[in-house]
Amino acid sequence: MTTRNGDRVALHVTVEGIVQGVGFRPFIHRLALSTGVAGYVRNAGGSEVEVYLEGSIGSVSRFLKGLIEERPPPATIESIEITPVKPRGLRGFRILRSGDAVIKRSMMPPDLAICPHCLAEVLDPNNRRFRYAFNSCAWCGPRFSMMYKAPYDRENTSMRDFPLCSECLREYRDVSNVRRYHAQGISCPKCGPRLWLEDRNGQLISADDPISEAAKLIDEGNIVAIKGLGGYHIAALASDDDVVLELRRRKKRPTKPFAIMGLNLSVLSKLVKLREEAEALLTSPQSPILLLPKAEGTPVSKYVSPGLDVEGVFLPYTALHYLLLQETRDKFLIMTSGNPHGKPMCTDEECARKVLSGFVDYFLHHDRVIVNRVDDSVLRFTDGAPVMLRRSRGYAPTWVKLGARLPKDVVAFGADLQGAGAVGFEDKVVLTQYVGDLEDLDTAQDLVKFLNYLIRNYRIEPKDAVVAVDKHPSYTSRSLGLTLAKEWGTQHVIEVQHHYAHALATMADHGLLGEDVVAVIADGVGFGDDGAVWGGEVFIIHEDLSYERVAHLEYIPLVGGNATVKYPARYLFTALAYRYGEDEALKVLRNSGALRGLRLGEVEARMLASAIESGNLVWSSSTGRFLDAASALLGVCLRRTYEGEPAIRLESFTRGAVSDPRILNSFTVEGSGTKKVINVADALMRTYELVYVGKEVKPRDAARSIQEGLGMALGRVAAEILKERGLDTIVLGGGVMVNDFIVRGLRKAVRSVAPTAKALLPTKVPAGDGGIALGQAVAVARFLK
Repeated sequence: MTTRNGDRVALHVTVEGIVQGVGFRPFIHRLALSTGVAGYVRNAGGSEVEVYLEGSIGSVSRFLKGLIEERPPPATIESIEITPVKPRGLRGFRILRSGDAVIKRSMMPPDLAICPHCLAEVLDPNNRRFRYAFNSCAWCGPRFSMMYKAPYDRENTSMRDFPLCSECLREYRDVSNVRRYHAQGISCPKCGPRLWLEDRNGQLISADDPISEAAKLIDEGNIVAIKGLGGYHIAALASDDDVVLELRRRKKRPTKPFAIMGLNLSVLSKLVKLREEAEALLTSPQSPILLLPKAEGTPVSKYVSPGLDVEGVFLPYTALHYLLLQETRDKFLIMTSGNPHGKPMCTDEECARKVLSGFVDYFLHHDRVIVNRVDDSVLRFTDGAPVMLRRSRGYAPTWVKLGARLPKDVVAFGADLQGAGAVGFEDKVVLTQYVGDLEDLDTAQDLVKFLNYLIRNYRIEPKDAVVAVDKHPSYTSRSLGLTLAKEWGTQHVIEVQHHYAHALATMADHGLLGEDVVAVIADGVGFGDDGAVWGGEVFIIHEDLSYERVAHLEYIPLVGGNATVKYPARYLFTALAYRYGEDEALKVLRNSGALRGLRLGEVEARMLASAIESGNLVWSSSTGRFLDAASALLGVCLRRTYEGEPAIRLESFTRGAVSDPRILNSFTVEGSGTKKVINVADALMRTYELVYVGKEVKPRDAARSIQEGLGMALGRVAAEILKERGLDTIVLGGGVMVNDFIVRGLRKAVRSVAPTAKALLPTKVPAGDGGIALGQAVAVARFLK
């Protein structure tokens, strides 16, 4: 009910969502003028927008209708809270100075790719922003990467270092200028950031146009570090074998793939196979790196992504990147993160000069401060649908709404690989941007920095919150969480089992909290409740969020953890030696060629057998290690040089293959009810017999069969439990659950047992460890009941 003053009504409106940094207040102002309402609009301290309006019933109704239907393209409205108030008799409508008070916490705006309008201005010789590398407007450009704090106002961003010139100020004050009225990040060549070029020794390179000069240097075969939106990239020719190999040598990165940035879709179409869904993602405001099948006759060097059938490609998301690519001969370049192996990406000139000078020949710097490191987001298609591998630029720090309230605020520390932390409050969880692997001290410090940023901006009091950590006793993320909880005086600390957190993350992603579901989680490593290394698990998650582990892959001896991860033939040997004996396992390795994957050959195999005999091992149900073993058996990958390499290359090796039922059906299941075990060693032996002894199956077909067969076995077990319990939803999680053949096999088996059941992958967060903090935050609801 509204409050009247004659025929005048008044409302206090709070809008929650992505409503700061996207031209929302200017939109409200124009809407107010067009509908005839009076009042004001301002940003509030929790990243929400506060509106007071008054007018006739008709004008207020038209305003509310326009608020929903006519919002700016990048804005997202999640909720509108309307409170009737007493009219004040105001005349006119104003944008007020932002307030620090938090009325209702809202989303901080993520970084957005340059919009077509801004790019057109950059390419127009008659426009005053012609060839301006930092062009942006209310609808596009950096946001989170340059925010010191909320609310999103120029003085709270690194654009405060660049006072507006008279022309930009005129645009800023012009209410009819849809894209630049009160747009905080705008600038032009007169008042905005500057570019300059240096050599690797820090000497200034004289150039009228640093971008053109950098492009020329790249075309000559030089490697150039470029300061971009959220950090430094390393740019180099992607078509020249010698340049790519030199970059690999300098970065000590033997096989991990590099991403490629192409000028436009026409250029990318020569490198990868595009389809409508891929084009929509590539050209979206998020502009992620997208893994796509390589095109026939691609001009990209085979050394860019060796052993893979996909290329990671993306489009220029700033004017700087576009202008650089436009000047190069190929119109596409390697554009990889500017960091040493295992370290965070550099974000300032000091770091770049100190740690990148050994990799690059030149630097293209600019003087806008990068406040928050923001790596490129990475997506792929699994079973035809997009899934996240890395969640950062364009997506972070947007929140995930849970569909249920948390009993307390929470700070979650995630896991150690591909890490991200999170804060949770009310019915929302906000994940940090991608952090990286926490084995590096600088990366671990970044996790703390990013979490503290969210804690400050969302007004969370750590001592009154819950700290959630992984159960693994050796995880750095766990140690950080426990140490900070002690410093903060936090009363509640919870340990969340790794795979349980994966399951909760997918449930939260799909709004399934409070429902009974079956969860299938497949990944590399997680500390199990029984002290074993889990990684191929089937759970029932109950309505109260308690869980039962009802099935898993059989336990295989894991000897010398890190060495076995690096040399997958070790796991192949221990799996077969435990089941079939040392001599039989050694015969398999000899005849398959996998023995080359043991550094000491047969001597190492005997040492592994002795360790098994003495009990010097841990037990593992890891799907990741099983796939590593299959990769070694089939000669695909005998040494891992980056996270997940043997399994990633096995999936690529499989493309175009057909499955063989003898391998598909070699995954037997023992036990019944809620104690089922899926045998995997038998599948390895059966594959060996059919490929190397009988020579009846090609290695490529065997690779497809062993992945698809594993998925089918997991799917059958999950679907049978689903049917027994009268449920209809399976949630999937873990880094392995982005594998096409495993997911397809699983869904195929589910359909055969329970035709109407759904098997869901997360869509808002990564299936791997980058999404695990979401599950940890949700677990608070169970632990504090």
